Amino acid sequence: MASSGFLGEFEQMVLLAILQRRDHANGYEVRRELERSAGRSVSKGAFYTTLDRLQAKGYLTWETRPAERGPSSLPQRHFTVTPEGVDELRRSKEALTNLWAGLAELNAP
Repeated sequence: MASSGFLGEFEQMVLLAILQRRDHANGYEVRRELERSAGRSVSKGAFYTTLDRLQAKGYLTWETRPAERGPSSLPQRHFTVTPEGVDELRRSKEALTNLWAGLAELNAP
């Protein structure tokens, strides 16, 4: 799939949180990872809208799995970043790294 432009900041964070959670990348765990690692509280609406957009772009897939917490729990969607999603994350990182080059004075205390 061809690149459809750079990922937005939140899209990058969601994909990275999915990669961090690996086999435990259900909606709850990914949102928790965003809160823990990025210090960012996320509304369910914005989160699931972003997941749908990333899936439409081909950057993630999901499958339904039985809940991990007891037999009466509802099935959960588990997310996986596609190779195209990883490539897009790398392109975004490279672009930001290039833009930051030469701006060391902004990093000085």
